[in-house]
Amino acid sequence: MSYLNFKSEYDRFPKTTIKNHRAFHGYDAIYQELNKKINNRSVVVFDYYPGVDEKEVYELIKRFNFSLEINMYDIFKDGKTMTEQMKYNLTDDRVFGKMYYGNLVDFIDEEKLEEAKNKVKEHHGSTIIYGVGAGLVSHGDLYIYFDMARWEIQLRYRKSMPNYNCDNYDEDILKKYKRGYFIEWRIADKHKAERFNCFDYVVDTNKSNDPKMISSDTFIDSLKQLAQKPFRTVPYFDPGVWGGQWMKEVCNLDVNQPNYAWSFDGVPEENSILFDYDGVTVELPAMDLVLYQPKELLGEQVYSRFGAEFPIRFDFLDTVEGQNLSLQVHPLTEYIKKNFGMSYTQDESYYILDAKEDAHVYLGLKEGIQPNEMISDLESAQRGEIVFDADKYINKFPAKKHDHFLIPAGTCHCSGKNAMVLEISATPYIFTFKLWDWQRLGLDGLPRPINIEHGKHVIQWDRTTKWVKENLVNATYEVKEEGNDCKIEHTGLHELEFIETRRYTINNDSLHKTHGTVNMLNLIDGKSAIIEGNFEPFIVHYAETFIIPASINEYTIKPYDCDEVKVLKAYVRF
Repeated sequence: MSYLNFKSEYDRFPKTTIKNHRAFHGYDAIYQELNKKINNRSVVVFDYYPGVDEKEVYELIKRFNFSLEINMYDIFKDGKTMTEQMKYNLTDDRVFGKMYYGNLVDFIDEEKLEEAKNKVKEHHGSTIIYGVGAGLVSHGDLYIYFDMARWEIQLRYRKSMPNYNCDNYDEDILKKYKRGYFIEWRIADKHKAERFNCFDYVVDTNKSNDPKMISSDTFIDSLKQLAQKPFRTVPYFDPGVWGGQWMKEVCNLDVNQPNYAWSFDGVPEENSILFDYDGVTVELPAMDLVLYQPKELLGEQVYSRFGAEFPIRFDFLDTVEGQNLSLQVHPLTEYIKKNFGMSYTQDESYYILDAKEDAHVYLGLKEGIQPNEMISDLESAQRGEIVFDADKYINKFPAKKHDHFLIPAGTCHCSGKNAMVLEISATPYIFTFKLWDWQRLGLDGLPRPINIEHGKHVIQWDRTTKWVKENLVNATYEVKEEGNDCKIEHTGLHELEFIETRRYTINNDSLHKTHGTVNMLNLIDGKSAIIEGNFEPFIVHYAETFIIPASINEYTIKPYDCDEVKVLKAYVRF
């Protein structure tokens, strides 16, 4: 069946064209460019993000015939020592660790680091320092950074790539991901951000044996340009046990796949950005923009509150012709801070982009629930003794297109089948405590992690039917904005959540002001819209998420190739 009355133009690979710059495509071109800069006394640094294929890059290194090679693996502590040092942050949990706020150098053998520094100083021939953290030894005469996005790293984990300096080739994917999320990527981002202005070149290594290299001037100018105009991140899509069929048509995906469950389309921590340099497409982590241009992108207020982190997340959950999501709850701020080292939590909401007639959302508790009884039943169900009766304990609300369900942390919830959800939430997306998963196994054939022990400490037992209806279900009212006469509705979020969402129904030009904070938007109805301001006109299509940096003071939105559009905007509330 078709879910649209027009042909979808959803762009899966949105690019930003950068003029008057070039990229070097392939190892031959990279070798030729670097060879011009290297002589028999050069100190060259090849610094890697963890996940870069070091064997692949070493084939490039061998072509230069350096007289001294320093491999960072020889300077790091051995893998077992590193894992033992990480033990407190890794925890014994399959999914959850504790956020690590240290530095890459914490896992370096200090004596070996000093030895390496002295070798570089004393050597009179050409030198290459290569590997993760190579810039700790020296910035050298030529500094090349080999970069990679987190989503590509996760895909490589699935293909048996281990974590850095680890032999966990066949370890549970969730545990590999945990190590990356809580430790590796945090210290790697910090290391990278401290050295942005040292780079001479940056290399995109997201595709095996297909590198693209840009100069530091190109890298910096591209990020500066992007922080001054609307842009999209590169969405990615993944199947799931509960996945649906809606995104196949609307997002132009492979119709032969069994399902697509979720998509990140607007999560800079995970997504990439694509730059087009005269026909060569270079992919960089969107986090590079957040780390290098935080004030321009986020705005002074957001930056002062969250630091160089993008606090809003848009993603898709597709259960159309699929199944219920797991029944779940998210931690309160105090709980996530105390147990996981995060400074804010995963408040969220479900905006219903589309729905079949029997779609519904589970949200909040029924009146008169006895906490001990519900927890006891959840635990019995987890042991396989009973089937948990969700309808006995949890409210079940019908869901139709353009409904908005608000989900402050501590509220039991899940989307039922036959709903297409635009999930709007704060960024700590990993912190979902699953309470009940409808007797399912994951795609890997293993039971999906259930977190009743965490969940029972954060469930807000007073969020029952009456309160939920009054506060969390379509709590929508019209508002006015100066200079804008289109229909504007506040749709959320709840006063306990820091994100404001507004829905705009637009027939002509509508004026929007950022007020110095980043805006994240999705075209929730209508074929396409055009965004205009002090930048080149920017066209978005139905269901696409796009970002307006805080540096843009004003912009307009109007329908493009249609009569009316609806846009949902989210921004941090102060």
